[in-house]
Amino acid sequence: MTTLFVRHEVSDYAAWRKIYDAFSPVQKANGVTAQAVYRAVDNPNDITVTHEFATLEAAQSFIKLDELKTAMRTGGVLGTPTVWFTNKA
Repeated sequence: MTTLFVRHEVSDYAAWRKIYDAFSPVQKANGVTAQAVYRAVDNPNDITVTHEFATLEAAQSFIKLDELKTAMRTGGVLGTPTVWFTNKA
């Protein structure tokens, strides 16, 4: 199992969350088996999202989706997200 972590700041969490929740069918269609959203304690617009996949290849393909890039722009993501992949040990 591979977990994709994405950390970014958003302009407005509530607006971003609506876009994120609406993106769920695309997540499932592209191999996301579980997901979670975390907000920084000192900045509620500092978001870390995790998505689990069966393989690293599926996670890498997901992060390259044009639909994902569009959703992030529409959701008000600021700057360039920090992205990393992990395998459960």
